[in-house]
Amino acid sequence: MSKVYIISVFAENKPGRLERITKVLAEANINILAFSITSTNGFGIIKFMVDKYKEAYQLLKDKGFTVSLNEAIGIEMKDQPGGLYEVVKTLSSKGINIESAAVYVAETRKRAYLIVEVEDTQKAMETLKGENLKFLEFTE
Repeated sequence: MSKVYIISVFAENKPGRLERITKVLAEANINILAFSITSTNGFGIIKFMVDKYKEAYQLLKDKGFTVSLNEAIGIEMKDQPGGLYEVVKTLSSKGINIESAAVYVAETRKRAYLIVEVEDTQKAMETLKGENLKFLEFTE
């Protein structure tokens, strides 16, 4: 089981912000695998899971974006009704609280992953050992 990484970009919620961020990634040939946007009161957090997270983080930082790199866990789930329920039920039964989440669908309609950010990634990974779960593995 290995960690995955989420890049969080903090930005004003204005036209063109997402375009500027995604242009940096596109020009560097970095593939966005999953993303989410949350905003309130004119500011937002854009979260990305990408194929080259170290490079993406440094590029965005170098371009002046306010960015952070966060650990996460990718847990395989069935891409069918009830698939999400089964995974979150396991996390809940182990006392693991989801702070943020996104879904990544690999090989369309074949595999899906719930990408979760939790308070203590290492502790959550230890807690989930022995459970009948498959985890997303990235090689660097």
